[in-house]
Amino acid sequence: MWRHASGLTGRHTERETLDQLVEAVVHAGESRALVVHGEAGVGKTALLEYLAGHALGGRVARAAGVQSEMELAFAGLHQLCAPMLDRLENLPLPQRDALRTAFGMSAGPVPDRFLIGLAVLSLLSDVAEAQPLVCLVDDEQWLDHASAQVLAFVARRLGAESVGLVFAARVPSGDLTGLPELAVRGLPEADARTLLDSVLTGPIDERVRDQIVVETRGNPLALLELPRGWTVAELAGGFGLPGAVPLAGSIEQNFQQRVGTLPYQTQRLLLLAAADPTGDPALVWRAARPLRIGADAAAPAADAGLIEFGTRVRFRHPLARSAVYRSAPAQDRQEMHRALAEVTDPLLDPDRRAWHRAQAAPGPDEDIAAELERSAGRARSRGGLAAAAAFLKQAATLTLDPAQRAGRALAAAQAKIQAGAFDVARDLLAMAESGPLSNFQQASVDLLRAQLAFITSRGPQAPPLLLTAARKLELIDPELSRATYLDALSAGIFTGRLAEPGSGILEVARAASAAPATLTPRAPDLLLDGLTAHFNLAYSAGLPMLRQALSIFGDGMSAEEELHWLWLTSVGAAIRVWDYERWEALSIRHVQLARDTGALSELPLALTSRAYVLLFGGELAAAASLTEEIQAVKEATGIGLAPYGAMGLAALRGDETVARPLIESALVDVARRGEGVGITFAEWASAVLNNGLGNYDNAAAAAQRGCSFDDDLGSLIWVMPELIEAASRTGMTEVGARAYERLDETTGASESDWGLGIRARSGALLSEGEAAEHLYREAIARLGKTRLRVDLARAHLLYGEWLRRERRRLDAREQLRTAHDLLDTMGISGFAERARRELQATGATAHKRALPAVHEELTAQETQIARLARDGLSNPEIGTRLFISAHTVQYHLRKVFTKLGITSRSQLDRVLPSGPIHD
Repeated sequence: MWRHASGLTGRHTERETLDQLVEAVVHAGESRALVVHGEAGVGKTALLEYLAGHALGGRVARAAGVQSEMELAFAGLHQLCAPMLDRLENLPLPQRDALRTAFGMSAGPVPDRFLIGLAVLSLLSDVAEAQPLVCLVDDEQWLDHASAQVLAFVARRLGAESVGLVFAARVPSGDLTGLPELAVRGLPEADARTLLDSVLTGPIDERVRDQIVVETRGNPLALLELPRGWTVAELAGGFGLPGAVPLAGSIEQNFQQRVGTLPYQTQRLLLLAAADPTGDPALVWRAARPLRIGADAAAPAADAGLIEFGTRVRFRHPLARSAVYRSAPAQDRQEMHRALAEVTDPLLDPDRRAWHRAQAAPGPDEDIAAELERSAGRARSRGGLAAAAAFLKQAATLTLDPAQRAGRALAAAQAKIQAGAFDVARDLLAMAESGPLSNFQQASVDLLRAQLAFITSRGPQAPPLLLTAARKLELIDPELSRATYLDALSAGIFTGRLAEPGSGILEVARAASAAPATLTPRAPDLLLDGLTAHFNLAYSAGLPMLRQALSIFGDGMSAEEELHWLWLTSVGAAIRVWDYERWEALSIRHVQLARDTGALSELPLALTSRAYVLLFGGELAAAASLTEEIQAVKEATGIGLAPYGAMGLAALRGDETVARPLIESALVDVARRGEGVGITFAEWASAVLNNGLGNYDNAAAAAQRGCSFDDDLGSLIWVMPELIEAASRTGMTEVGARAYERLDETTGASESDWGLGIRARSGALLSEGEAAEHLYREAIARLGKTRLRVDLARAHLLYGEWLRRERRRLDAREQLRTAHDLLDTMGISGFAERARRELQATGATAHKRALPAVHEELTAQETQIARLARDGLSNPEIGTRLFISAHTVQYHLRKVFTKLGITSRSQLDRVLPSGPIHD
């Protein structure tokens, strides 16, 4: 075929790489991803064809990006998956529904793009179980954004599925960053000269031939196509060489020149084919009929080597298509799009019809703009946010009425923000502001600008922008105004000590007190009123409303609304009132909702909250599993979140080599992103680590840094007890006393055994004699009523240490042994070692718990999969948790069974202990 043969000349290294990929996928049952990239015409498509021809024994699936289809959501993904959709029923229900919705096969809630990615991974894996699968995606740079994101996700999560996924692109999109690459460059000089000689029609001066090879940089398409436009005289004399024109431009100019020599009707047929992205010959010929373009118009174009009319309409090269389209007058292009719109089925393909109508419009057209709005709605319902934004942007462009144009630009800006196209969103907001806006629309502009600020910089600009929007909404939409004030408080808590002057949490809270009143308060309303009272009046003033908000949270709320407020309800209410039970229930609900709705972008935060609940309950093994899952989600989705879970886990374990780098990197990361609350978390982790290791000076320094921002006492309730403990060990009496005063303010009205138990334990550290003993006993009694085993164990440890200093060795041994056994069982090694040393000082002994050596044989991923299988999850459920296919789960489980010497999942409970496994 003229399309591909030339690209293989001299490609020994490239072909060897592709042969290795075929061997791995088709014969060894492995998975591989590869990005083949190079300039236009260098032979990428030829290499894909070579790969397809050599994948003997495997099934080949194809897709290709088309520049004119970049605005149609999931168009490229549908190309690839369409032949496999008969296997959809084999997918887990949430994945099946997500993919059917994305492809417009059924209606349903907007699917999360990562859930779609997981569905595609499962689909490819299922197909590959029957026959190894090689997926070829050409012109990736022109895939629609939704397809590019999903396929990049799949490429990163391939495991043991016998799937190959190979992309070809001129310049790969950012979605493919980090995947294995194969750079395709021009042919070596000798091969380039051989290829050039094969198409020359006459003699050529040796120096001219060498110059052509140099200036084309060995590009096969250039070597084949450029000489077609030169006369024998030009070749002999060296005229007509590419010169200073960019190579792709030179090739395109050559195609343009060849098109210009063809009959007029042939040129029109070529333009019609270039305007149609589907390559459907029946559609092209139906559109050609009213244009009076006959079938005989195709032959001259085919004879010129520009296009093929077969089962598909296929141009010689994408540059040939762009040469035809870009060289045509705008009026002629509009005529072709108009003809294609007329023959595109409005029921089967309404979005492509709307797109053709938009391209055919010579100016503003309300009917077309309305149709584009409907297309945007369909794209949004399928999860194609980028496509929805593109349709809305085009609709705004075609709208004449200034007010309606501004409204559509505003809707397009919102969609662009959701799609991650922030620069375009800013331009659209500027377009919206150029027209007359209602008060509500102007407030919406402010709200979107605040969202942009929070998303792109994590915060310092967000609180004041949210307050501006909330004020404008007060009279227009009181309910939305209150929600926006609450968002501002949430952003203020998140930004914390990194807030800009005049927009700190106290200033935000004062402004939020002006929020419109409500007669029927729901949970978000009670959160708003409770937090404003909490910050503006006194810590205790807001607690009754926060407790009430916790008691009714979820009542009358949609899943989407719950997800929006769950983090703030946990951090802003449950933890501030020291209500561990409510916090635990909220964390379970947060994870469940994120999983059930496929809101994978929310999942890392939900898992982090749940991991901390487990950490405080002493369930470090379960928390470790969640932190591993958080990492899997972050790797799969690219979501940025500081390693809060891993940091807290390593600190409690006393694992200095792991904890310190995590803490140091987190401090840099959160400062860069404006997450002031993250600094408090990191310093708390450092204080816990050092208190456990007995490095009290370091613990005191970290805790003091953590407590240095006291505008929000609620964010300090964990770090203040660490400061009190470290201060009591380093003679910093005044520092400890001041910290206790602040802690007392947060616990005094808590009415919970957690809060009052921590207050008693901290007070005992600063007391002497009977007062101290009374407080230690109160702390143990109160914390013993809770499931906060870590705090209880630490209370026993501190009491035992105090008893030893009081020379009450027998009493001390009892408390220290209890503390050691609890801490050692939980895997809290730093504090356990501290208890062991104290026991030795009393003349008693304690032994470190030995862990089964068998687990040292398991990799981190094998351990994680084994734990989940032990807990009763099926292979598809484990795959969903870890963003891998069920086939890869089974592959790892087979290795786990071999290493552990077992034969079934039911035996995992016997060989896997409930305690943490140190990888």
